[in-house]
Amino acid sequence: MLTAMTSIAFQMDSLAQLNLKFDSTLYLARAALARGYELFHYEVSKLQMEMRGSNGVSIAASGHPLSYDLNTEQWILGEAQVRELKSFDVVLMRQDPPFDLGYISATHILENLKGTKTRVINDPVGVRNAPEKLLVTTFPQLMPPTLITRDIKAIETFRSEHKDIIIKPLHGHAGHGIFHLRDGDDNLPALIETLSAMTNEPWMIQKFLPIQQMGDKRIVMLDGEPVGCYTRFPAVGDMRGNARVGARTEKSELTKRDNEICAILKPVLRERGLFLAGIDVIGDYLTEINVTSPTGLIVADQFAGRTGKDTIPEKFWQKIFS
Repeated sequence: MLTAMTSIAFQMDSLAQLNLKFDSTLYLARAALARGYELFHYEVSKLQMEMRGSNGVSIAASGHPLSYDLNTEQWILGEAQVRELKSFDVVLMRQDPPFDLGYISATHILENLKGTKTRVINDPVGVRNAPEKLLVTTFPQLMPPTLITRDIKAIETFRSEHKDIIIKPLHGHAGHGIFHLRDGDDNLPALIETLSAMTNEPWMIQKFLPIQQMGDKRIVMLDGEPVGCYTRFPAVGDMRGNARVGARTEKSELTKRDNEICAILKPVLRERGLFLAGIDVIGDYLTEINVTSPTGLIVADQFAGRTGKDTIPEKFWQKIFS
């Protein structure tokens, strides 16, 4: 059993970028503080790796002690300091995507903590090898018809077969750059031309699922087990199930199919060290596996009426330190 001096480093975005009331990372942080843990906050740009010859490699970060005032409900950053990451019990890699070279570089740096007392969550190798729209392709039997390509002829052929399709950037996030093209829509060539000028990454093209009726269910998973869920429905005039663009959330329960999907994912998530994941399910289909900075912990707990020791953050820390 760890002592009250257990220390946690949060590699995350600046507090100014976050929704302080609904951010999942801060939800985890509040639970950690309630347990008496010492917290340290740093941004990925402040991560550093120094080669020290025969003394090996130093992995450190410039950041701030992090605390929370319950009376004012304000987060407090202490005096700036540089800390060796191997001095912490856990490093949580929780900065938001995009999953770009900066993100990938951070996983390579944090990988050097392997063999120390410090556990990195999620495992940086597992994260690096699991871009969220590619990890899901490990389970083709669970996915809707899907194509990954930049070839417009292949996309046209796919649309002629499946009629309504969705096009989204392979490494996109939070609903950015998602388009719904119906059968016969003559905007496809212009859209591909525009997207090609913006990025050189492939796109994921999927058969359109009626998300307005089915909803997009987020299932939060800890160590391969489902611990909460809720369903998002797009705003009127939109087809994206993201809160950022006005999707509404509703209480939901796990179905038999949801549990089947979770059971299939469990051994793979555990093997890859993807301790905290958020999977997205539309109807009977798995559409994404989010492992970089999965969200929705607060909403899932609120809909389930969980408080105190029953919340997802409590289960999170219990599982890590049990």
